[in-house]
Amino acid sequence: MDFFERQEKARRHTAFLVFYFAIAIALLILAVYAAVALIFGGVSLKDSSGETTFSFLQPELFVETALATLGVIAMGTVFKTMALARGGRAVAELLDGRLVNSNTTDPNERKLLNVVEEMAIASGVPVPQVYVMDSEDGINAFAAGHSASDAAVSVTRGCMTMLTRDELQGVIAHEFSHLLNGDMRLNLRLMGLIFGILCLTVIGRILIRTRGKKNPLPLLGLALIIVGWIGVLFGRLIQAAVSRQREFLADAAAVQFTRNPSGLAGALKKIGGLGEGSALQSPRASEASHLFFANGLKSSFFGFATHPPLEERIRALDPSFDGKFPTSVVPPPPEPPPPLPVSQPPPPPRLVPPPLPSSQPPPPPPLSTPPPLPFLATAVVAQQSIVADIGRPTTQHLDYAIDLHQMLPASLQEAARDPLGASALICAFLLSADATTQQKQLEELGRTTSDAMRHETEKIWPEVQSLPPQVRLPLVDLALPALRRLSRPQYAQFRAAVKILAECDNQTDLFEYMLQKIVMRHLDTHFYPAGRSVTQFYDLRPLARDGGILLSATAYAGQDDPTQAQAAFTKGAESLGRIARVEIPWLPPDQCDLSHLDSALDRFSQAAPQIKKNVLSACAQTVAADGVIQPREAELLRAIADALDCPVPPFLQSQ
Repeated sequence: MDFFERQEKARRHTAFLVFYFAIAIALLILAVYAAVALIFGGVSLKDSSGETTFSFLQPELFVETALATLGVIAMGTVFKTMALARGGRAVAELLDGRLVNSNTTDPNERKLLNVVEEMAIASGVPVPQVYVMDSEDGINAFAAGHSASDAAVSVTRGCMTMLTRDELQGVIAHEFSHLLNGDMRLNLRLMGLIFGILCLTVIGRILIRTRGKKNPLPLLGLALIIVGWIGVLFGRLIQAAVSRQREFLADAAAVQFTRNPSGLAGALKKIGGLGEGSALQSPRASEASHLFFANGLKSSFFGFATHPPLEERIRALDPSFDGKFPTSVVPPPPEPPPPLPVSQPPPPPRLVPPPLPSSQPPPPPPLSTPPPLPFLATAVVAQQSIVADIGRPTTQHLDYAIDLHQMLPASLQEAARDPLGASALICAFLLSADATTQQKQLEELGRTTSDAMRHETEKIWPEVQSLPPQVRLPLVDLALPALRRLSRPQYAQFRAAVKILAECDNQTDLFEYMLQKIVMRHLDTHFYPAGRSVTQFYDLRPLARDGGILLSATAYAGQDDPTQAQAAFTKGAESLGRIARVEIPWLPPDQCDLSHLDSALDRFSQAAPQIKKNVLSACAQTVAADGVIQPREAELLRAIADALDCPVPPFLQSQ
């Protein structure tokens, strides 16, 4: 099953989930109506002799009760969904997670961040935000978010401090499999729906406190509490069923990713060796129980556990396991730093250093060429493997990510982990090689932001220029966590600076456009959470012209000769047109420029997974029409896939 089939399966699971909850809500409406009818309407009818009669069949009362019940559930669901609109960080903060600074020097935090960064590079996704639950001594973790753009990975303090690097890598690989399989969006929807049902009990608690002689409202409140908790119970059971089904799949995917089953098995064994293993102390743990790596609750729902038994998961990884867990000891929490003397108050936090004097710009560092990266594709890439690898990183991709992580210049890694340095890094990618144009860009940058930003960009540019093209997008992904630490005004300033730099030479090339597209798409969801796009296209025919724009632009980008460009387009268009039974038009350059390309990508991002798969396959055939995929073309393909929410691992040279 490939990435797109898994996405389609996740979409179908969402439809089934909505169906099951619709049935549950219908039963809740009937239960609430029965309670209301008994309390208020059971004696409201009279027969011909003037005596009262009992009747459940009261259509007007049923409609009013149904509308009121649906209204409460809908308002609760909408409220919770809006609270979770920020993505994974909202769930991490709900469970008292602390955001780990990307430039931390704590050894355990650095180990955790390095593992997450390597997994992200190998998977072709932006580096997610990383949180630590400092008050949780057990071993547990979760990944949450609507998409890779707003994903967050959160681990307990015990997970970070007690696991070896291999064991931690296995746990993080497990969580990344949930990210790549489309489980996260489904999990957040579960949280919203269950909270909506829980609101019935909230209304019940309010009613039960009302006072008055012969007041029936407390009785109705008690009924709502009972009905609401029964509904929540069934919702939790659906949560647990979804979680149990997908944990084995995530374990298998993690082992396929790392090729190290002993790491993941070792983490599970340490959970078994702890007193309460993976249980969380947070009172909100039940809301996110289906997200956790292992069972996060102290007890199960009437014997129905949220996760498969540890023994079963371990034996699937280590058939020789004898059922005996090693004893694990929770390390004591670190001592807080001593308070500063009263006469020396702590300095206020500052995201950017003070600007350097404009009369003394820092000297540029000597130009250095990083050592060549193993496995990096330099010319030949197997075209048929491009789409097959989407969402399916392998051990080779992880090896490449580890090598890249170790071989990137230390100065660039340091810059990517600091808000000012990360901002300057992105700006440096946009600087022109022409001295006159570059000077104009730097002047505009100084006016738009600050002298500090200008000097940092100027200082970092020589090293950025020495990087091979294939390293640019992974380095951008590494910079995203630091960029998320900007304040909203700082981000608005940075956003304006990127736009000005790209347009300063009166022309925006394809790389500049794709760089803006990737960076702003991932950061806008953080700073300006909005409604998520829904699937609107299940057929390629309404998107035929958009397909022509995308394939024509790709052909022009990969071929300098117009005849060769049209031949490359034809190869991709024939494949796409044959599948969709529609003609894909070849367009002149002025009809597939960057503004048209932007609109086409936005429409394709709202297409069904299978359409995205076919389009990306056609793009791959277009750039591979001459038999090779050059680094510039590979970079373009990854950027297009990123715009369509399709994580493409690094292209590795065919062996």
